[in-house]
Amino acid sequence: MEVRATLKAVRLSPRKARLTAANVIGLETSRALDILRFMPQKAAGILRKVMYSALANSAADTSLDPDTLLVRRIIINEGPSWKRFMPRAQGRATSVRKRTSHITVILAEY
Repeated sequence: MEVRATLKAVRLSPRKARLTAANVIGLETSRALDILRFMPQKAAGILRKVMYSALANSAADTSLDPDTLLVRRIIINEGPSWKRFMPRAQGRATSVRKRTSHITVILAEY
């Protein structure tokens, strides 16, 4: 049985989030939360919150024990991009795309 939690349109680029998520896929939830707690990246704090949400979903929705869960998958898709402009020399402007992510954490029993 699987449990999932989703966070949409978080202001974090998908590439940076995937680099952080790769460190905890396949680990037990307690170990994964400890690793994320001491990582300096912004993505680590966001992934931790989504993982806590998935653990809360497991306790509320199913009869799964949160201590017997592991991180099966973390899916990070691209969300909508904010389009902005940055001033440049000689009156020009260049576009800046501020990327967002959709994050899904899937936990399963071992």
